Amino acid sequence: MKQIYTWSAILAIVFASVVGDVLLARAMKQVGDVGDLRRRAGLGVVILRTLGNGNFLLGVVAMAAAFFSLLFALSWGDVSLVAPAAASLTFIGNAVAAKIFLHERVDQRRWIAVVLVAAGVALLAG
Repeated sequence: MKQIYTWSAILAIVFASVVGDVLLARAMKQVGDVGDLRRRAGLGVVILRTLGNGNFLLGVVAMAAAFFSLLFALSWGDVSLVAPAAASLTFIGNAVAAKIFLHERVDQRRWIAVVLVAAGVALLAG
């Protein structure tokens, strides 16, 4: 039963992390080049635009949910399983989500890495 809790928490970490990463990436693309914006309008404008972006705020909430899911996972499972499984599955989820939701170009080398990482997670789970 404890293993079901651990893997459920790992999946929650992955889901919340991927959602958070996608929302934060979308928000920062909407804000624009922060270095250029800071030079043109100042640091205050960068901060206001970033904090005023709904995607940014939702992304922070999602990342907080991922953090608290990590705490639950670590209370049920070993760090030697939880940390690599969550990080690896998040890598896979980010590649897929970047392609689908952000329309990023994910090259063949990254897809090969995704397959290899998935194989590593399968070894961890076994």
